[in-house]
Amino acid sequence: MTQTFRQPEILDIARTRGKVTVDGLAAHFGVTRQTIRRDLAELAEAGRLERVHGGAILPSGVSNIGYDDRRALNADAKTAIARACAATIPDGASVFLNIGTSTEAVARALLDHRDLLVVTNNLNVANILVANPRAEIVVAGGTLRRADGGLVGSLTMRTVEQFKVDIAVIGCSALDTQGDLLDYDIQEVAVSQTILRQARHSCLVADHSKLQRTAPARIASLAEIGTLFTDRPLPAALAARCRDWGTAVTLAPPAAT
Repeated sequence: MTQTFRQPEILDIARTRGKVTVDGLAAHFGVTRQTIRRDLAELAEAGRLERVHGGAILPSGVSNIGYDDRRALNADAKTAIARACAATIPDGASVFLNIGTSTEAVARALLDHRDLLVVTNNLNVANILVANPRAEIVVAGGTLRRADGGLVGSLTMRTVEQFKVDIAVIGCSALDTQGDLLDYDIQEVAVSQTILRQARHSCLVADHSKLQRTAPARIASLAEIGTLFTDRPLPAALAARCRDWGTAVTLAPPAAT
């Protein structure tokens, strides 16, 4: 396969997995590691990928990757994380679920729960939970973000402020090594901050790829989160901070295939 055909496929793989490795791509294409390194260097120079040790990731920036790509990214890990999170939510609880593919996975994991009250600014979450007749669903109205079915803005925040729920389950676009939760849309950030204020306990659902990305707007610190659900151990320094903050970390690796 020539470079002309190889590089678009490399980008497709990066969008699906979030990261590509030199060794993995060399085996996939049946070429040398040096050939792959040249491909990655050219894609990085063109701004299509960002080089990291051993491979490359989607570039950091001020805009998120496409919604369909995000939904496919680390899908097995999101499912495992969602099940672990849902297992801590009792029947009869009141719950916030915000925008994101990880919180949508939590919604699927709640389909057998009973007597839930779910408040959400995510139309996809609402549509998923319609299949649970024992869940009452409140959609926080606002400005519709067509790209992902999210509702944002001052009207959404005012709706959220009418509730005080047992548990908030939120996602984020990135998680930095200092423990800051990051996102791209400042309006979404404001809604997420309101959700955290209006919950008795907060959970973050975030797979390991969030630690490989960055975003410009800060939601909160892990110090403000009760429990982080993720699929791989945190870097040692961040794990130590979580212990100091009293933030519980629950690991939920995907099932081996």
